[in-house]
Amino acid sequence: MNVKFINPFLASLMNVLETMAMTTLVPGKPSLKKEQIAKGDVSGLMGMVGPQTKGSLSITFEESLAFSIMEKMLGERPDSINEDVTDMVGEITNMVTGGAKNILSDNGYEFDMATPMVVSGKGHTINHKCEASTLIIPFDSENGKAFIEVSFDVLEADDE
Repeated sequence: MNVKFINPFLASLMNVLETMAMTTLVPGKPSLKKEQIAKGDVSGLMGMVGPQTKGSLSITFEESLAFSIMEKMLGERPDSINEDVTDMVGEITNMVTGGAKNILSDNGYEFDMATPMVVSGKGHTINHKCEASTLIIPFDSENGKAFIEVSFDVLEADDE
């Protein structure tokens, strides 16, 4: 998988959480994800389609990190993953994908974004509908872990 597709999502996630929730994420070592079970408790998933690529992105948060982000953004700490938490995760997914879209657009890659879907619960699954492998990148913070999963099929345009 090409780094030029991955790095904009990583940079965008770290920027969104730093600016919106005063939360610093430290990226860990990327690896290929072999199973569909999520590593955290609540995930935002978004599909993307464009002339050169199609793919999907998911951002998964451990419950403790999701609650901390909610408290920092909205001033209230939930005691369970409720509709407010899932709405927030969907909005973060949207902001991260939008930020990455701007970076990729500057490099000549255009795509349309779907509406984010949010899934929660222990052991929930994430199904990326791509042929390509899924790359997972863990992030550490003082309040828990987050994980980005990215899967892209690159459709190279023919030179005319």
